[in-house]
Amino acid sequence: MLTFKFYDAFFPRWVWHVARADFWVFNSRFPKWWKKNKRTTYIQTWHGTPLKKLGVDIEHVSIPGISTQQYHDDFKKAASRWKYLIMPNQYSEDIFDRAFDFKNVPLQIGYPRNDVLYQQNNAKAISELKKRIVGNPRQKVILYAPTWRDDDYQKKGSYNFELPFSLKSFFDHVGDNTKLIIRPHYLIKDRIDIAGYEDRVQIEADCDISELYLISDLLITDYSSVMFDYANLKRPMLFYAYDLKHYQNELRGFYFDFKKDVPGPIVEDQDSFYNELSHFNEDGKFIGYDQKIEDFYNKFCSWEHGDASAKVVKVMEDKNE
Repeated sequence: MLTFKFYDAFFPRWVWHVARADFWVFNSRFPKWWKKNKRTTYIQTWHGTPLKKLGVDIEHVSIPGISTQQYHDDFKKAASRWKYLIMPNQYSEDIFDRAFDFKNVPLQIGYPRNDVLYQQNNAKAISELKKRIVGNPRQKVILYAPTWRDDDYQKKGSYNFELPFSLKSFFDHVGDNTKLIIRPHYLIKDRIDIAGYEDRVQIEADCDISELYLISDLLITDYSSVMFDYANLKRPMLFYAYDLKHYQNELRGFYFDFKKDVPGPIVEDQDSFYNELSHFNEDGKFIGYDQKIEDFYNKFCSWEHGDASAKVVKVMEDKNE
């Protein structure tokens, strides 16, 4: 089996193999103008459990150059080509069926990419990962992985990004042995200024994010679906939702009550953000969130068992018999 990264796309070798493949396994929509070979089976993994509204559930699409109706139609056409759609939980299946107008075969197996969170969630593997990624197997690591704000752009294909907190103040509220890893969307990875903090901050846009989850003691996010994958580890999360009203009410809308259901503190300003960092630095967790973490895990990770990849391969083997 051959695998390709997104940056391999449309090179001659990629085109030759994709056109003749027995299976396509993608985690996002494939260009609608690319015609699928009749003998190719399309397996769609998608790229996360949804908090933000998707597909035809989005009432107003703010992506430059595309209308809301065109966006809806493109989504439905894309989903009609998927023979199988991997489902991480019942909540997602209910949404995907409607938002994608999906009518083919669901695979209720959890996400293959999350298998590693069960297989390598042990001291030895984590120590080796920390040594390779940050250079110190005993380093304390905080991962900041915000969502991509698709309405904050200069022009089509050119997006803005500014850290919503001061790096100086951040490090004033965490331990001296703490390293911050920023996981940006690839469209904004070159717009992040860490000048003066190169020894304490790493920007990791291309590293396998599952490895970043495994080495992190705390995840800081906002509305990103990373919260659902990270929940498999049952570790602390802090939600820095500095533009919550805009994001929830004006941009995409949410599928559940964000303030009620997320398994960690929600902060909307810098002072509250630094205050929660201090609490985490003191306790190594956020007091009072153990039950919420457990409930969140039970709702969104109940189909994850570390064997989803093997189950997908079994589908392929059965298909080829």
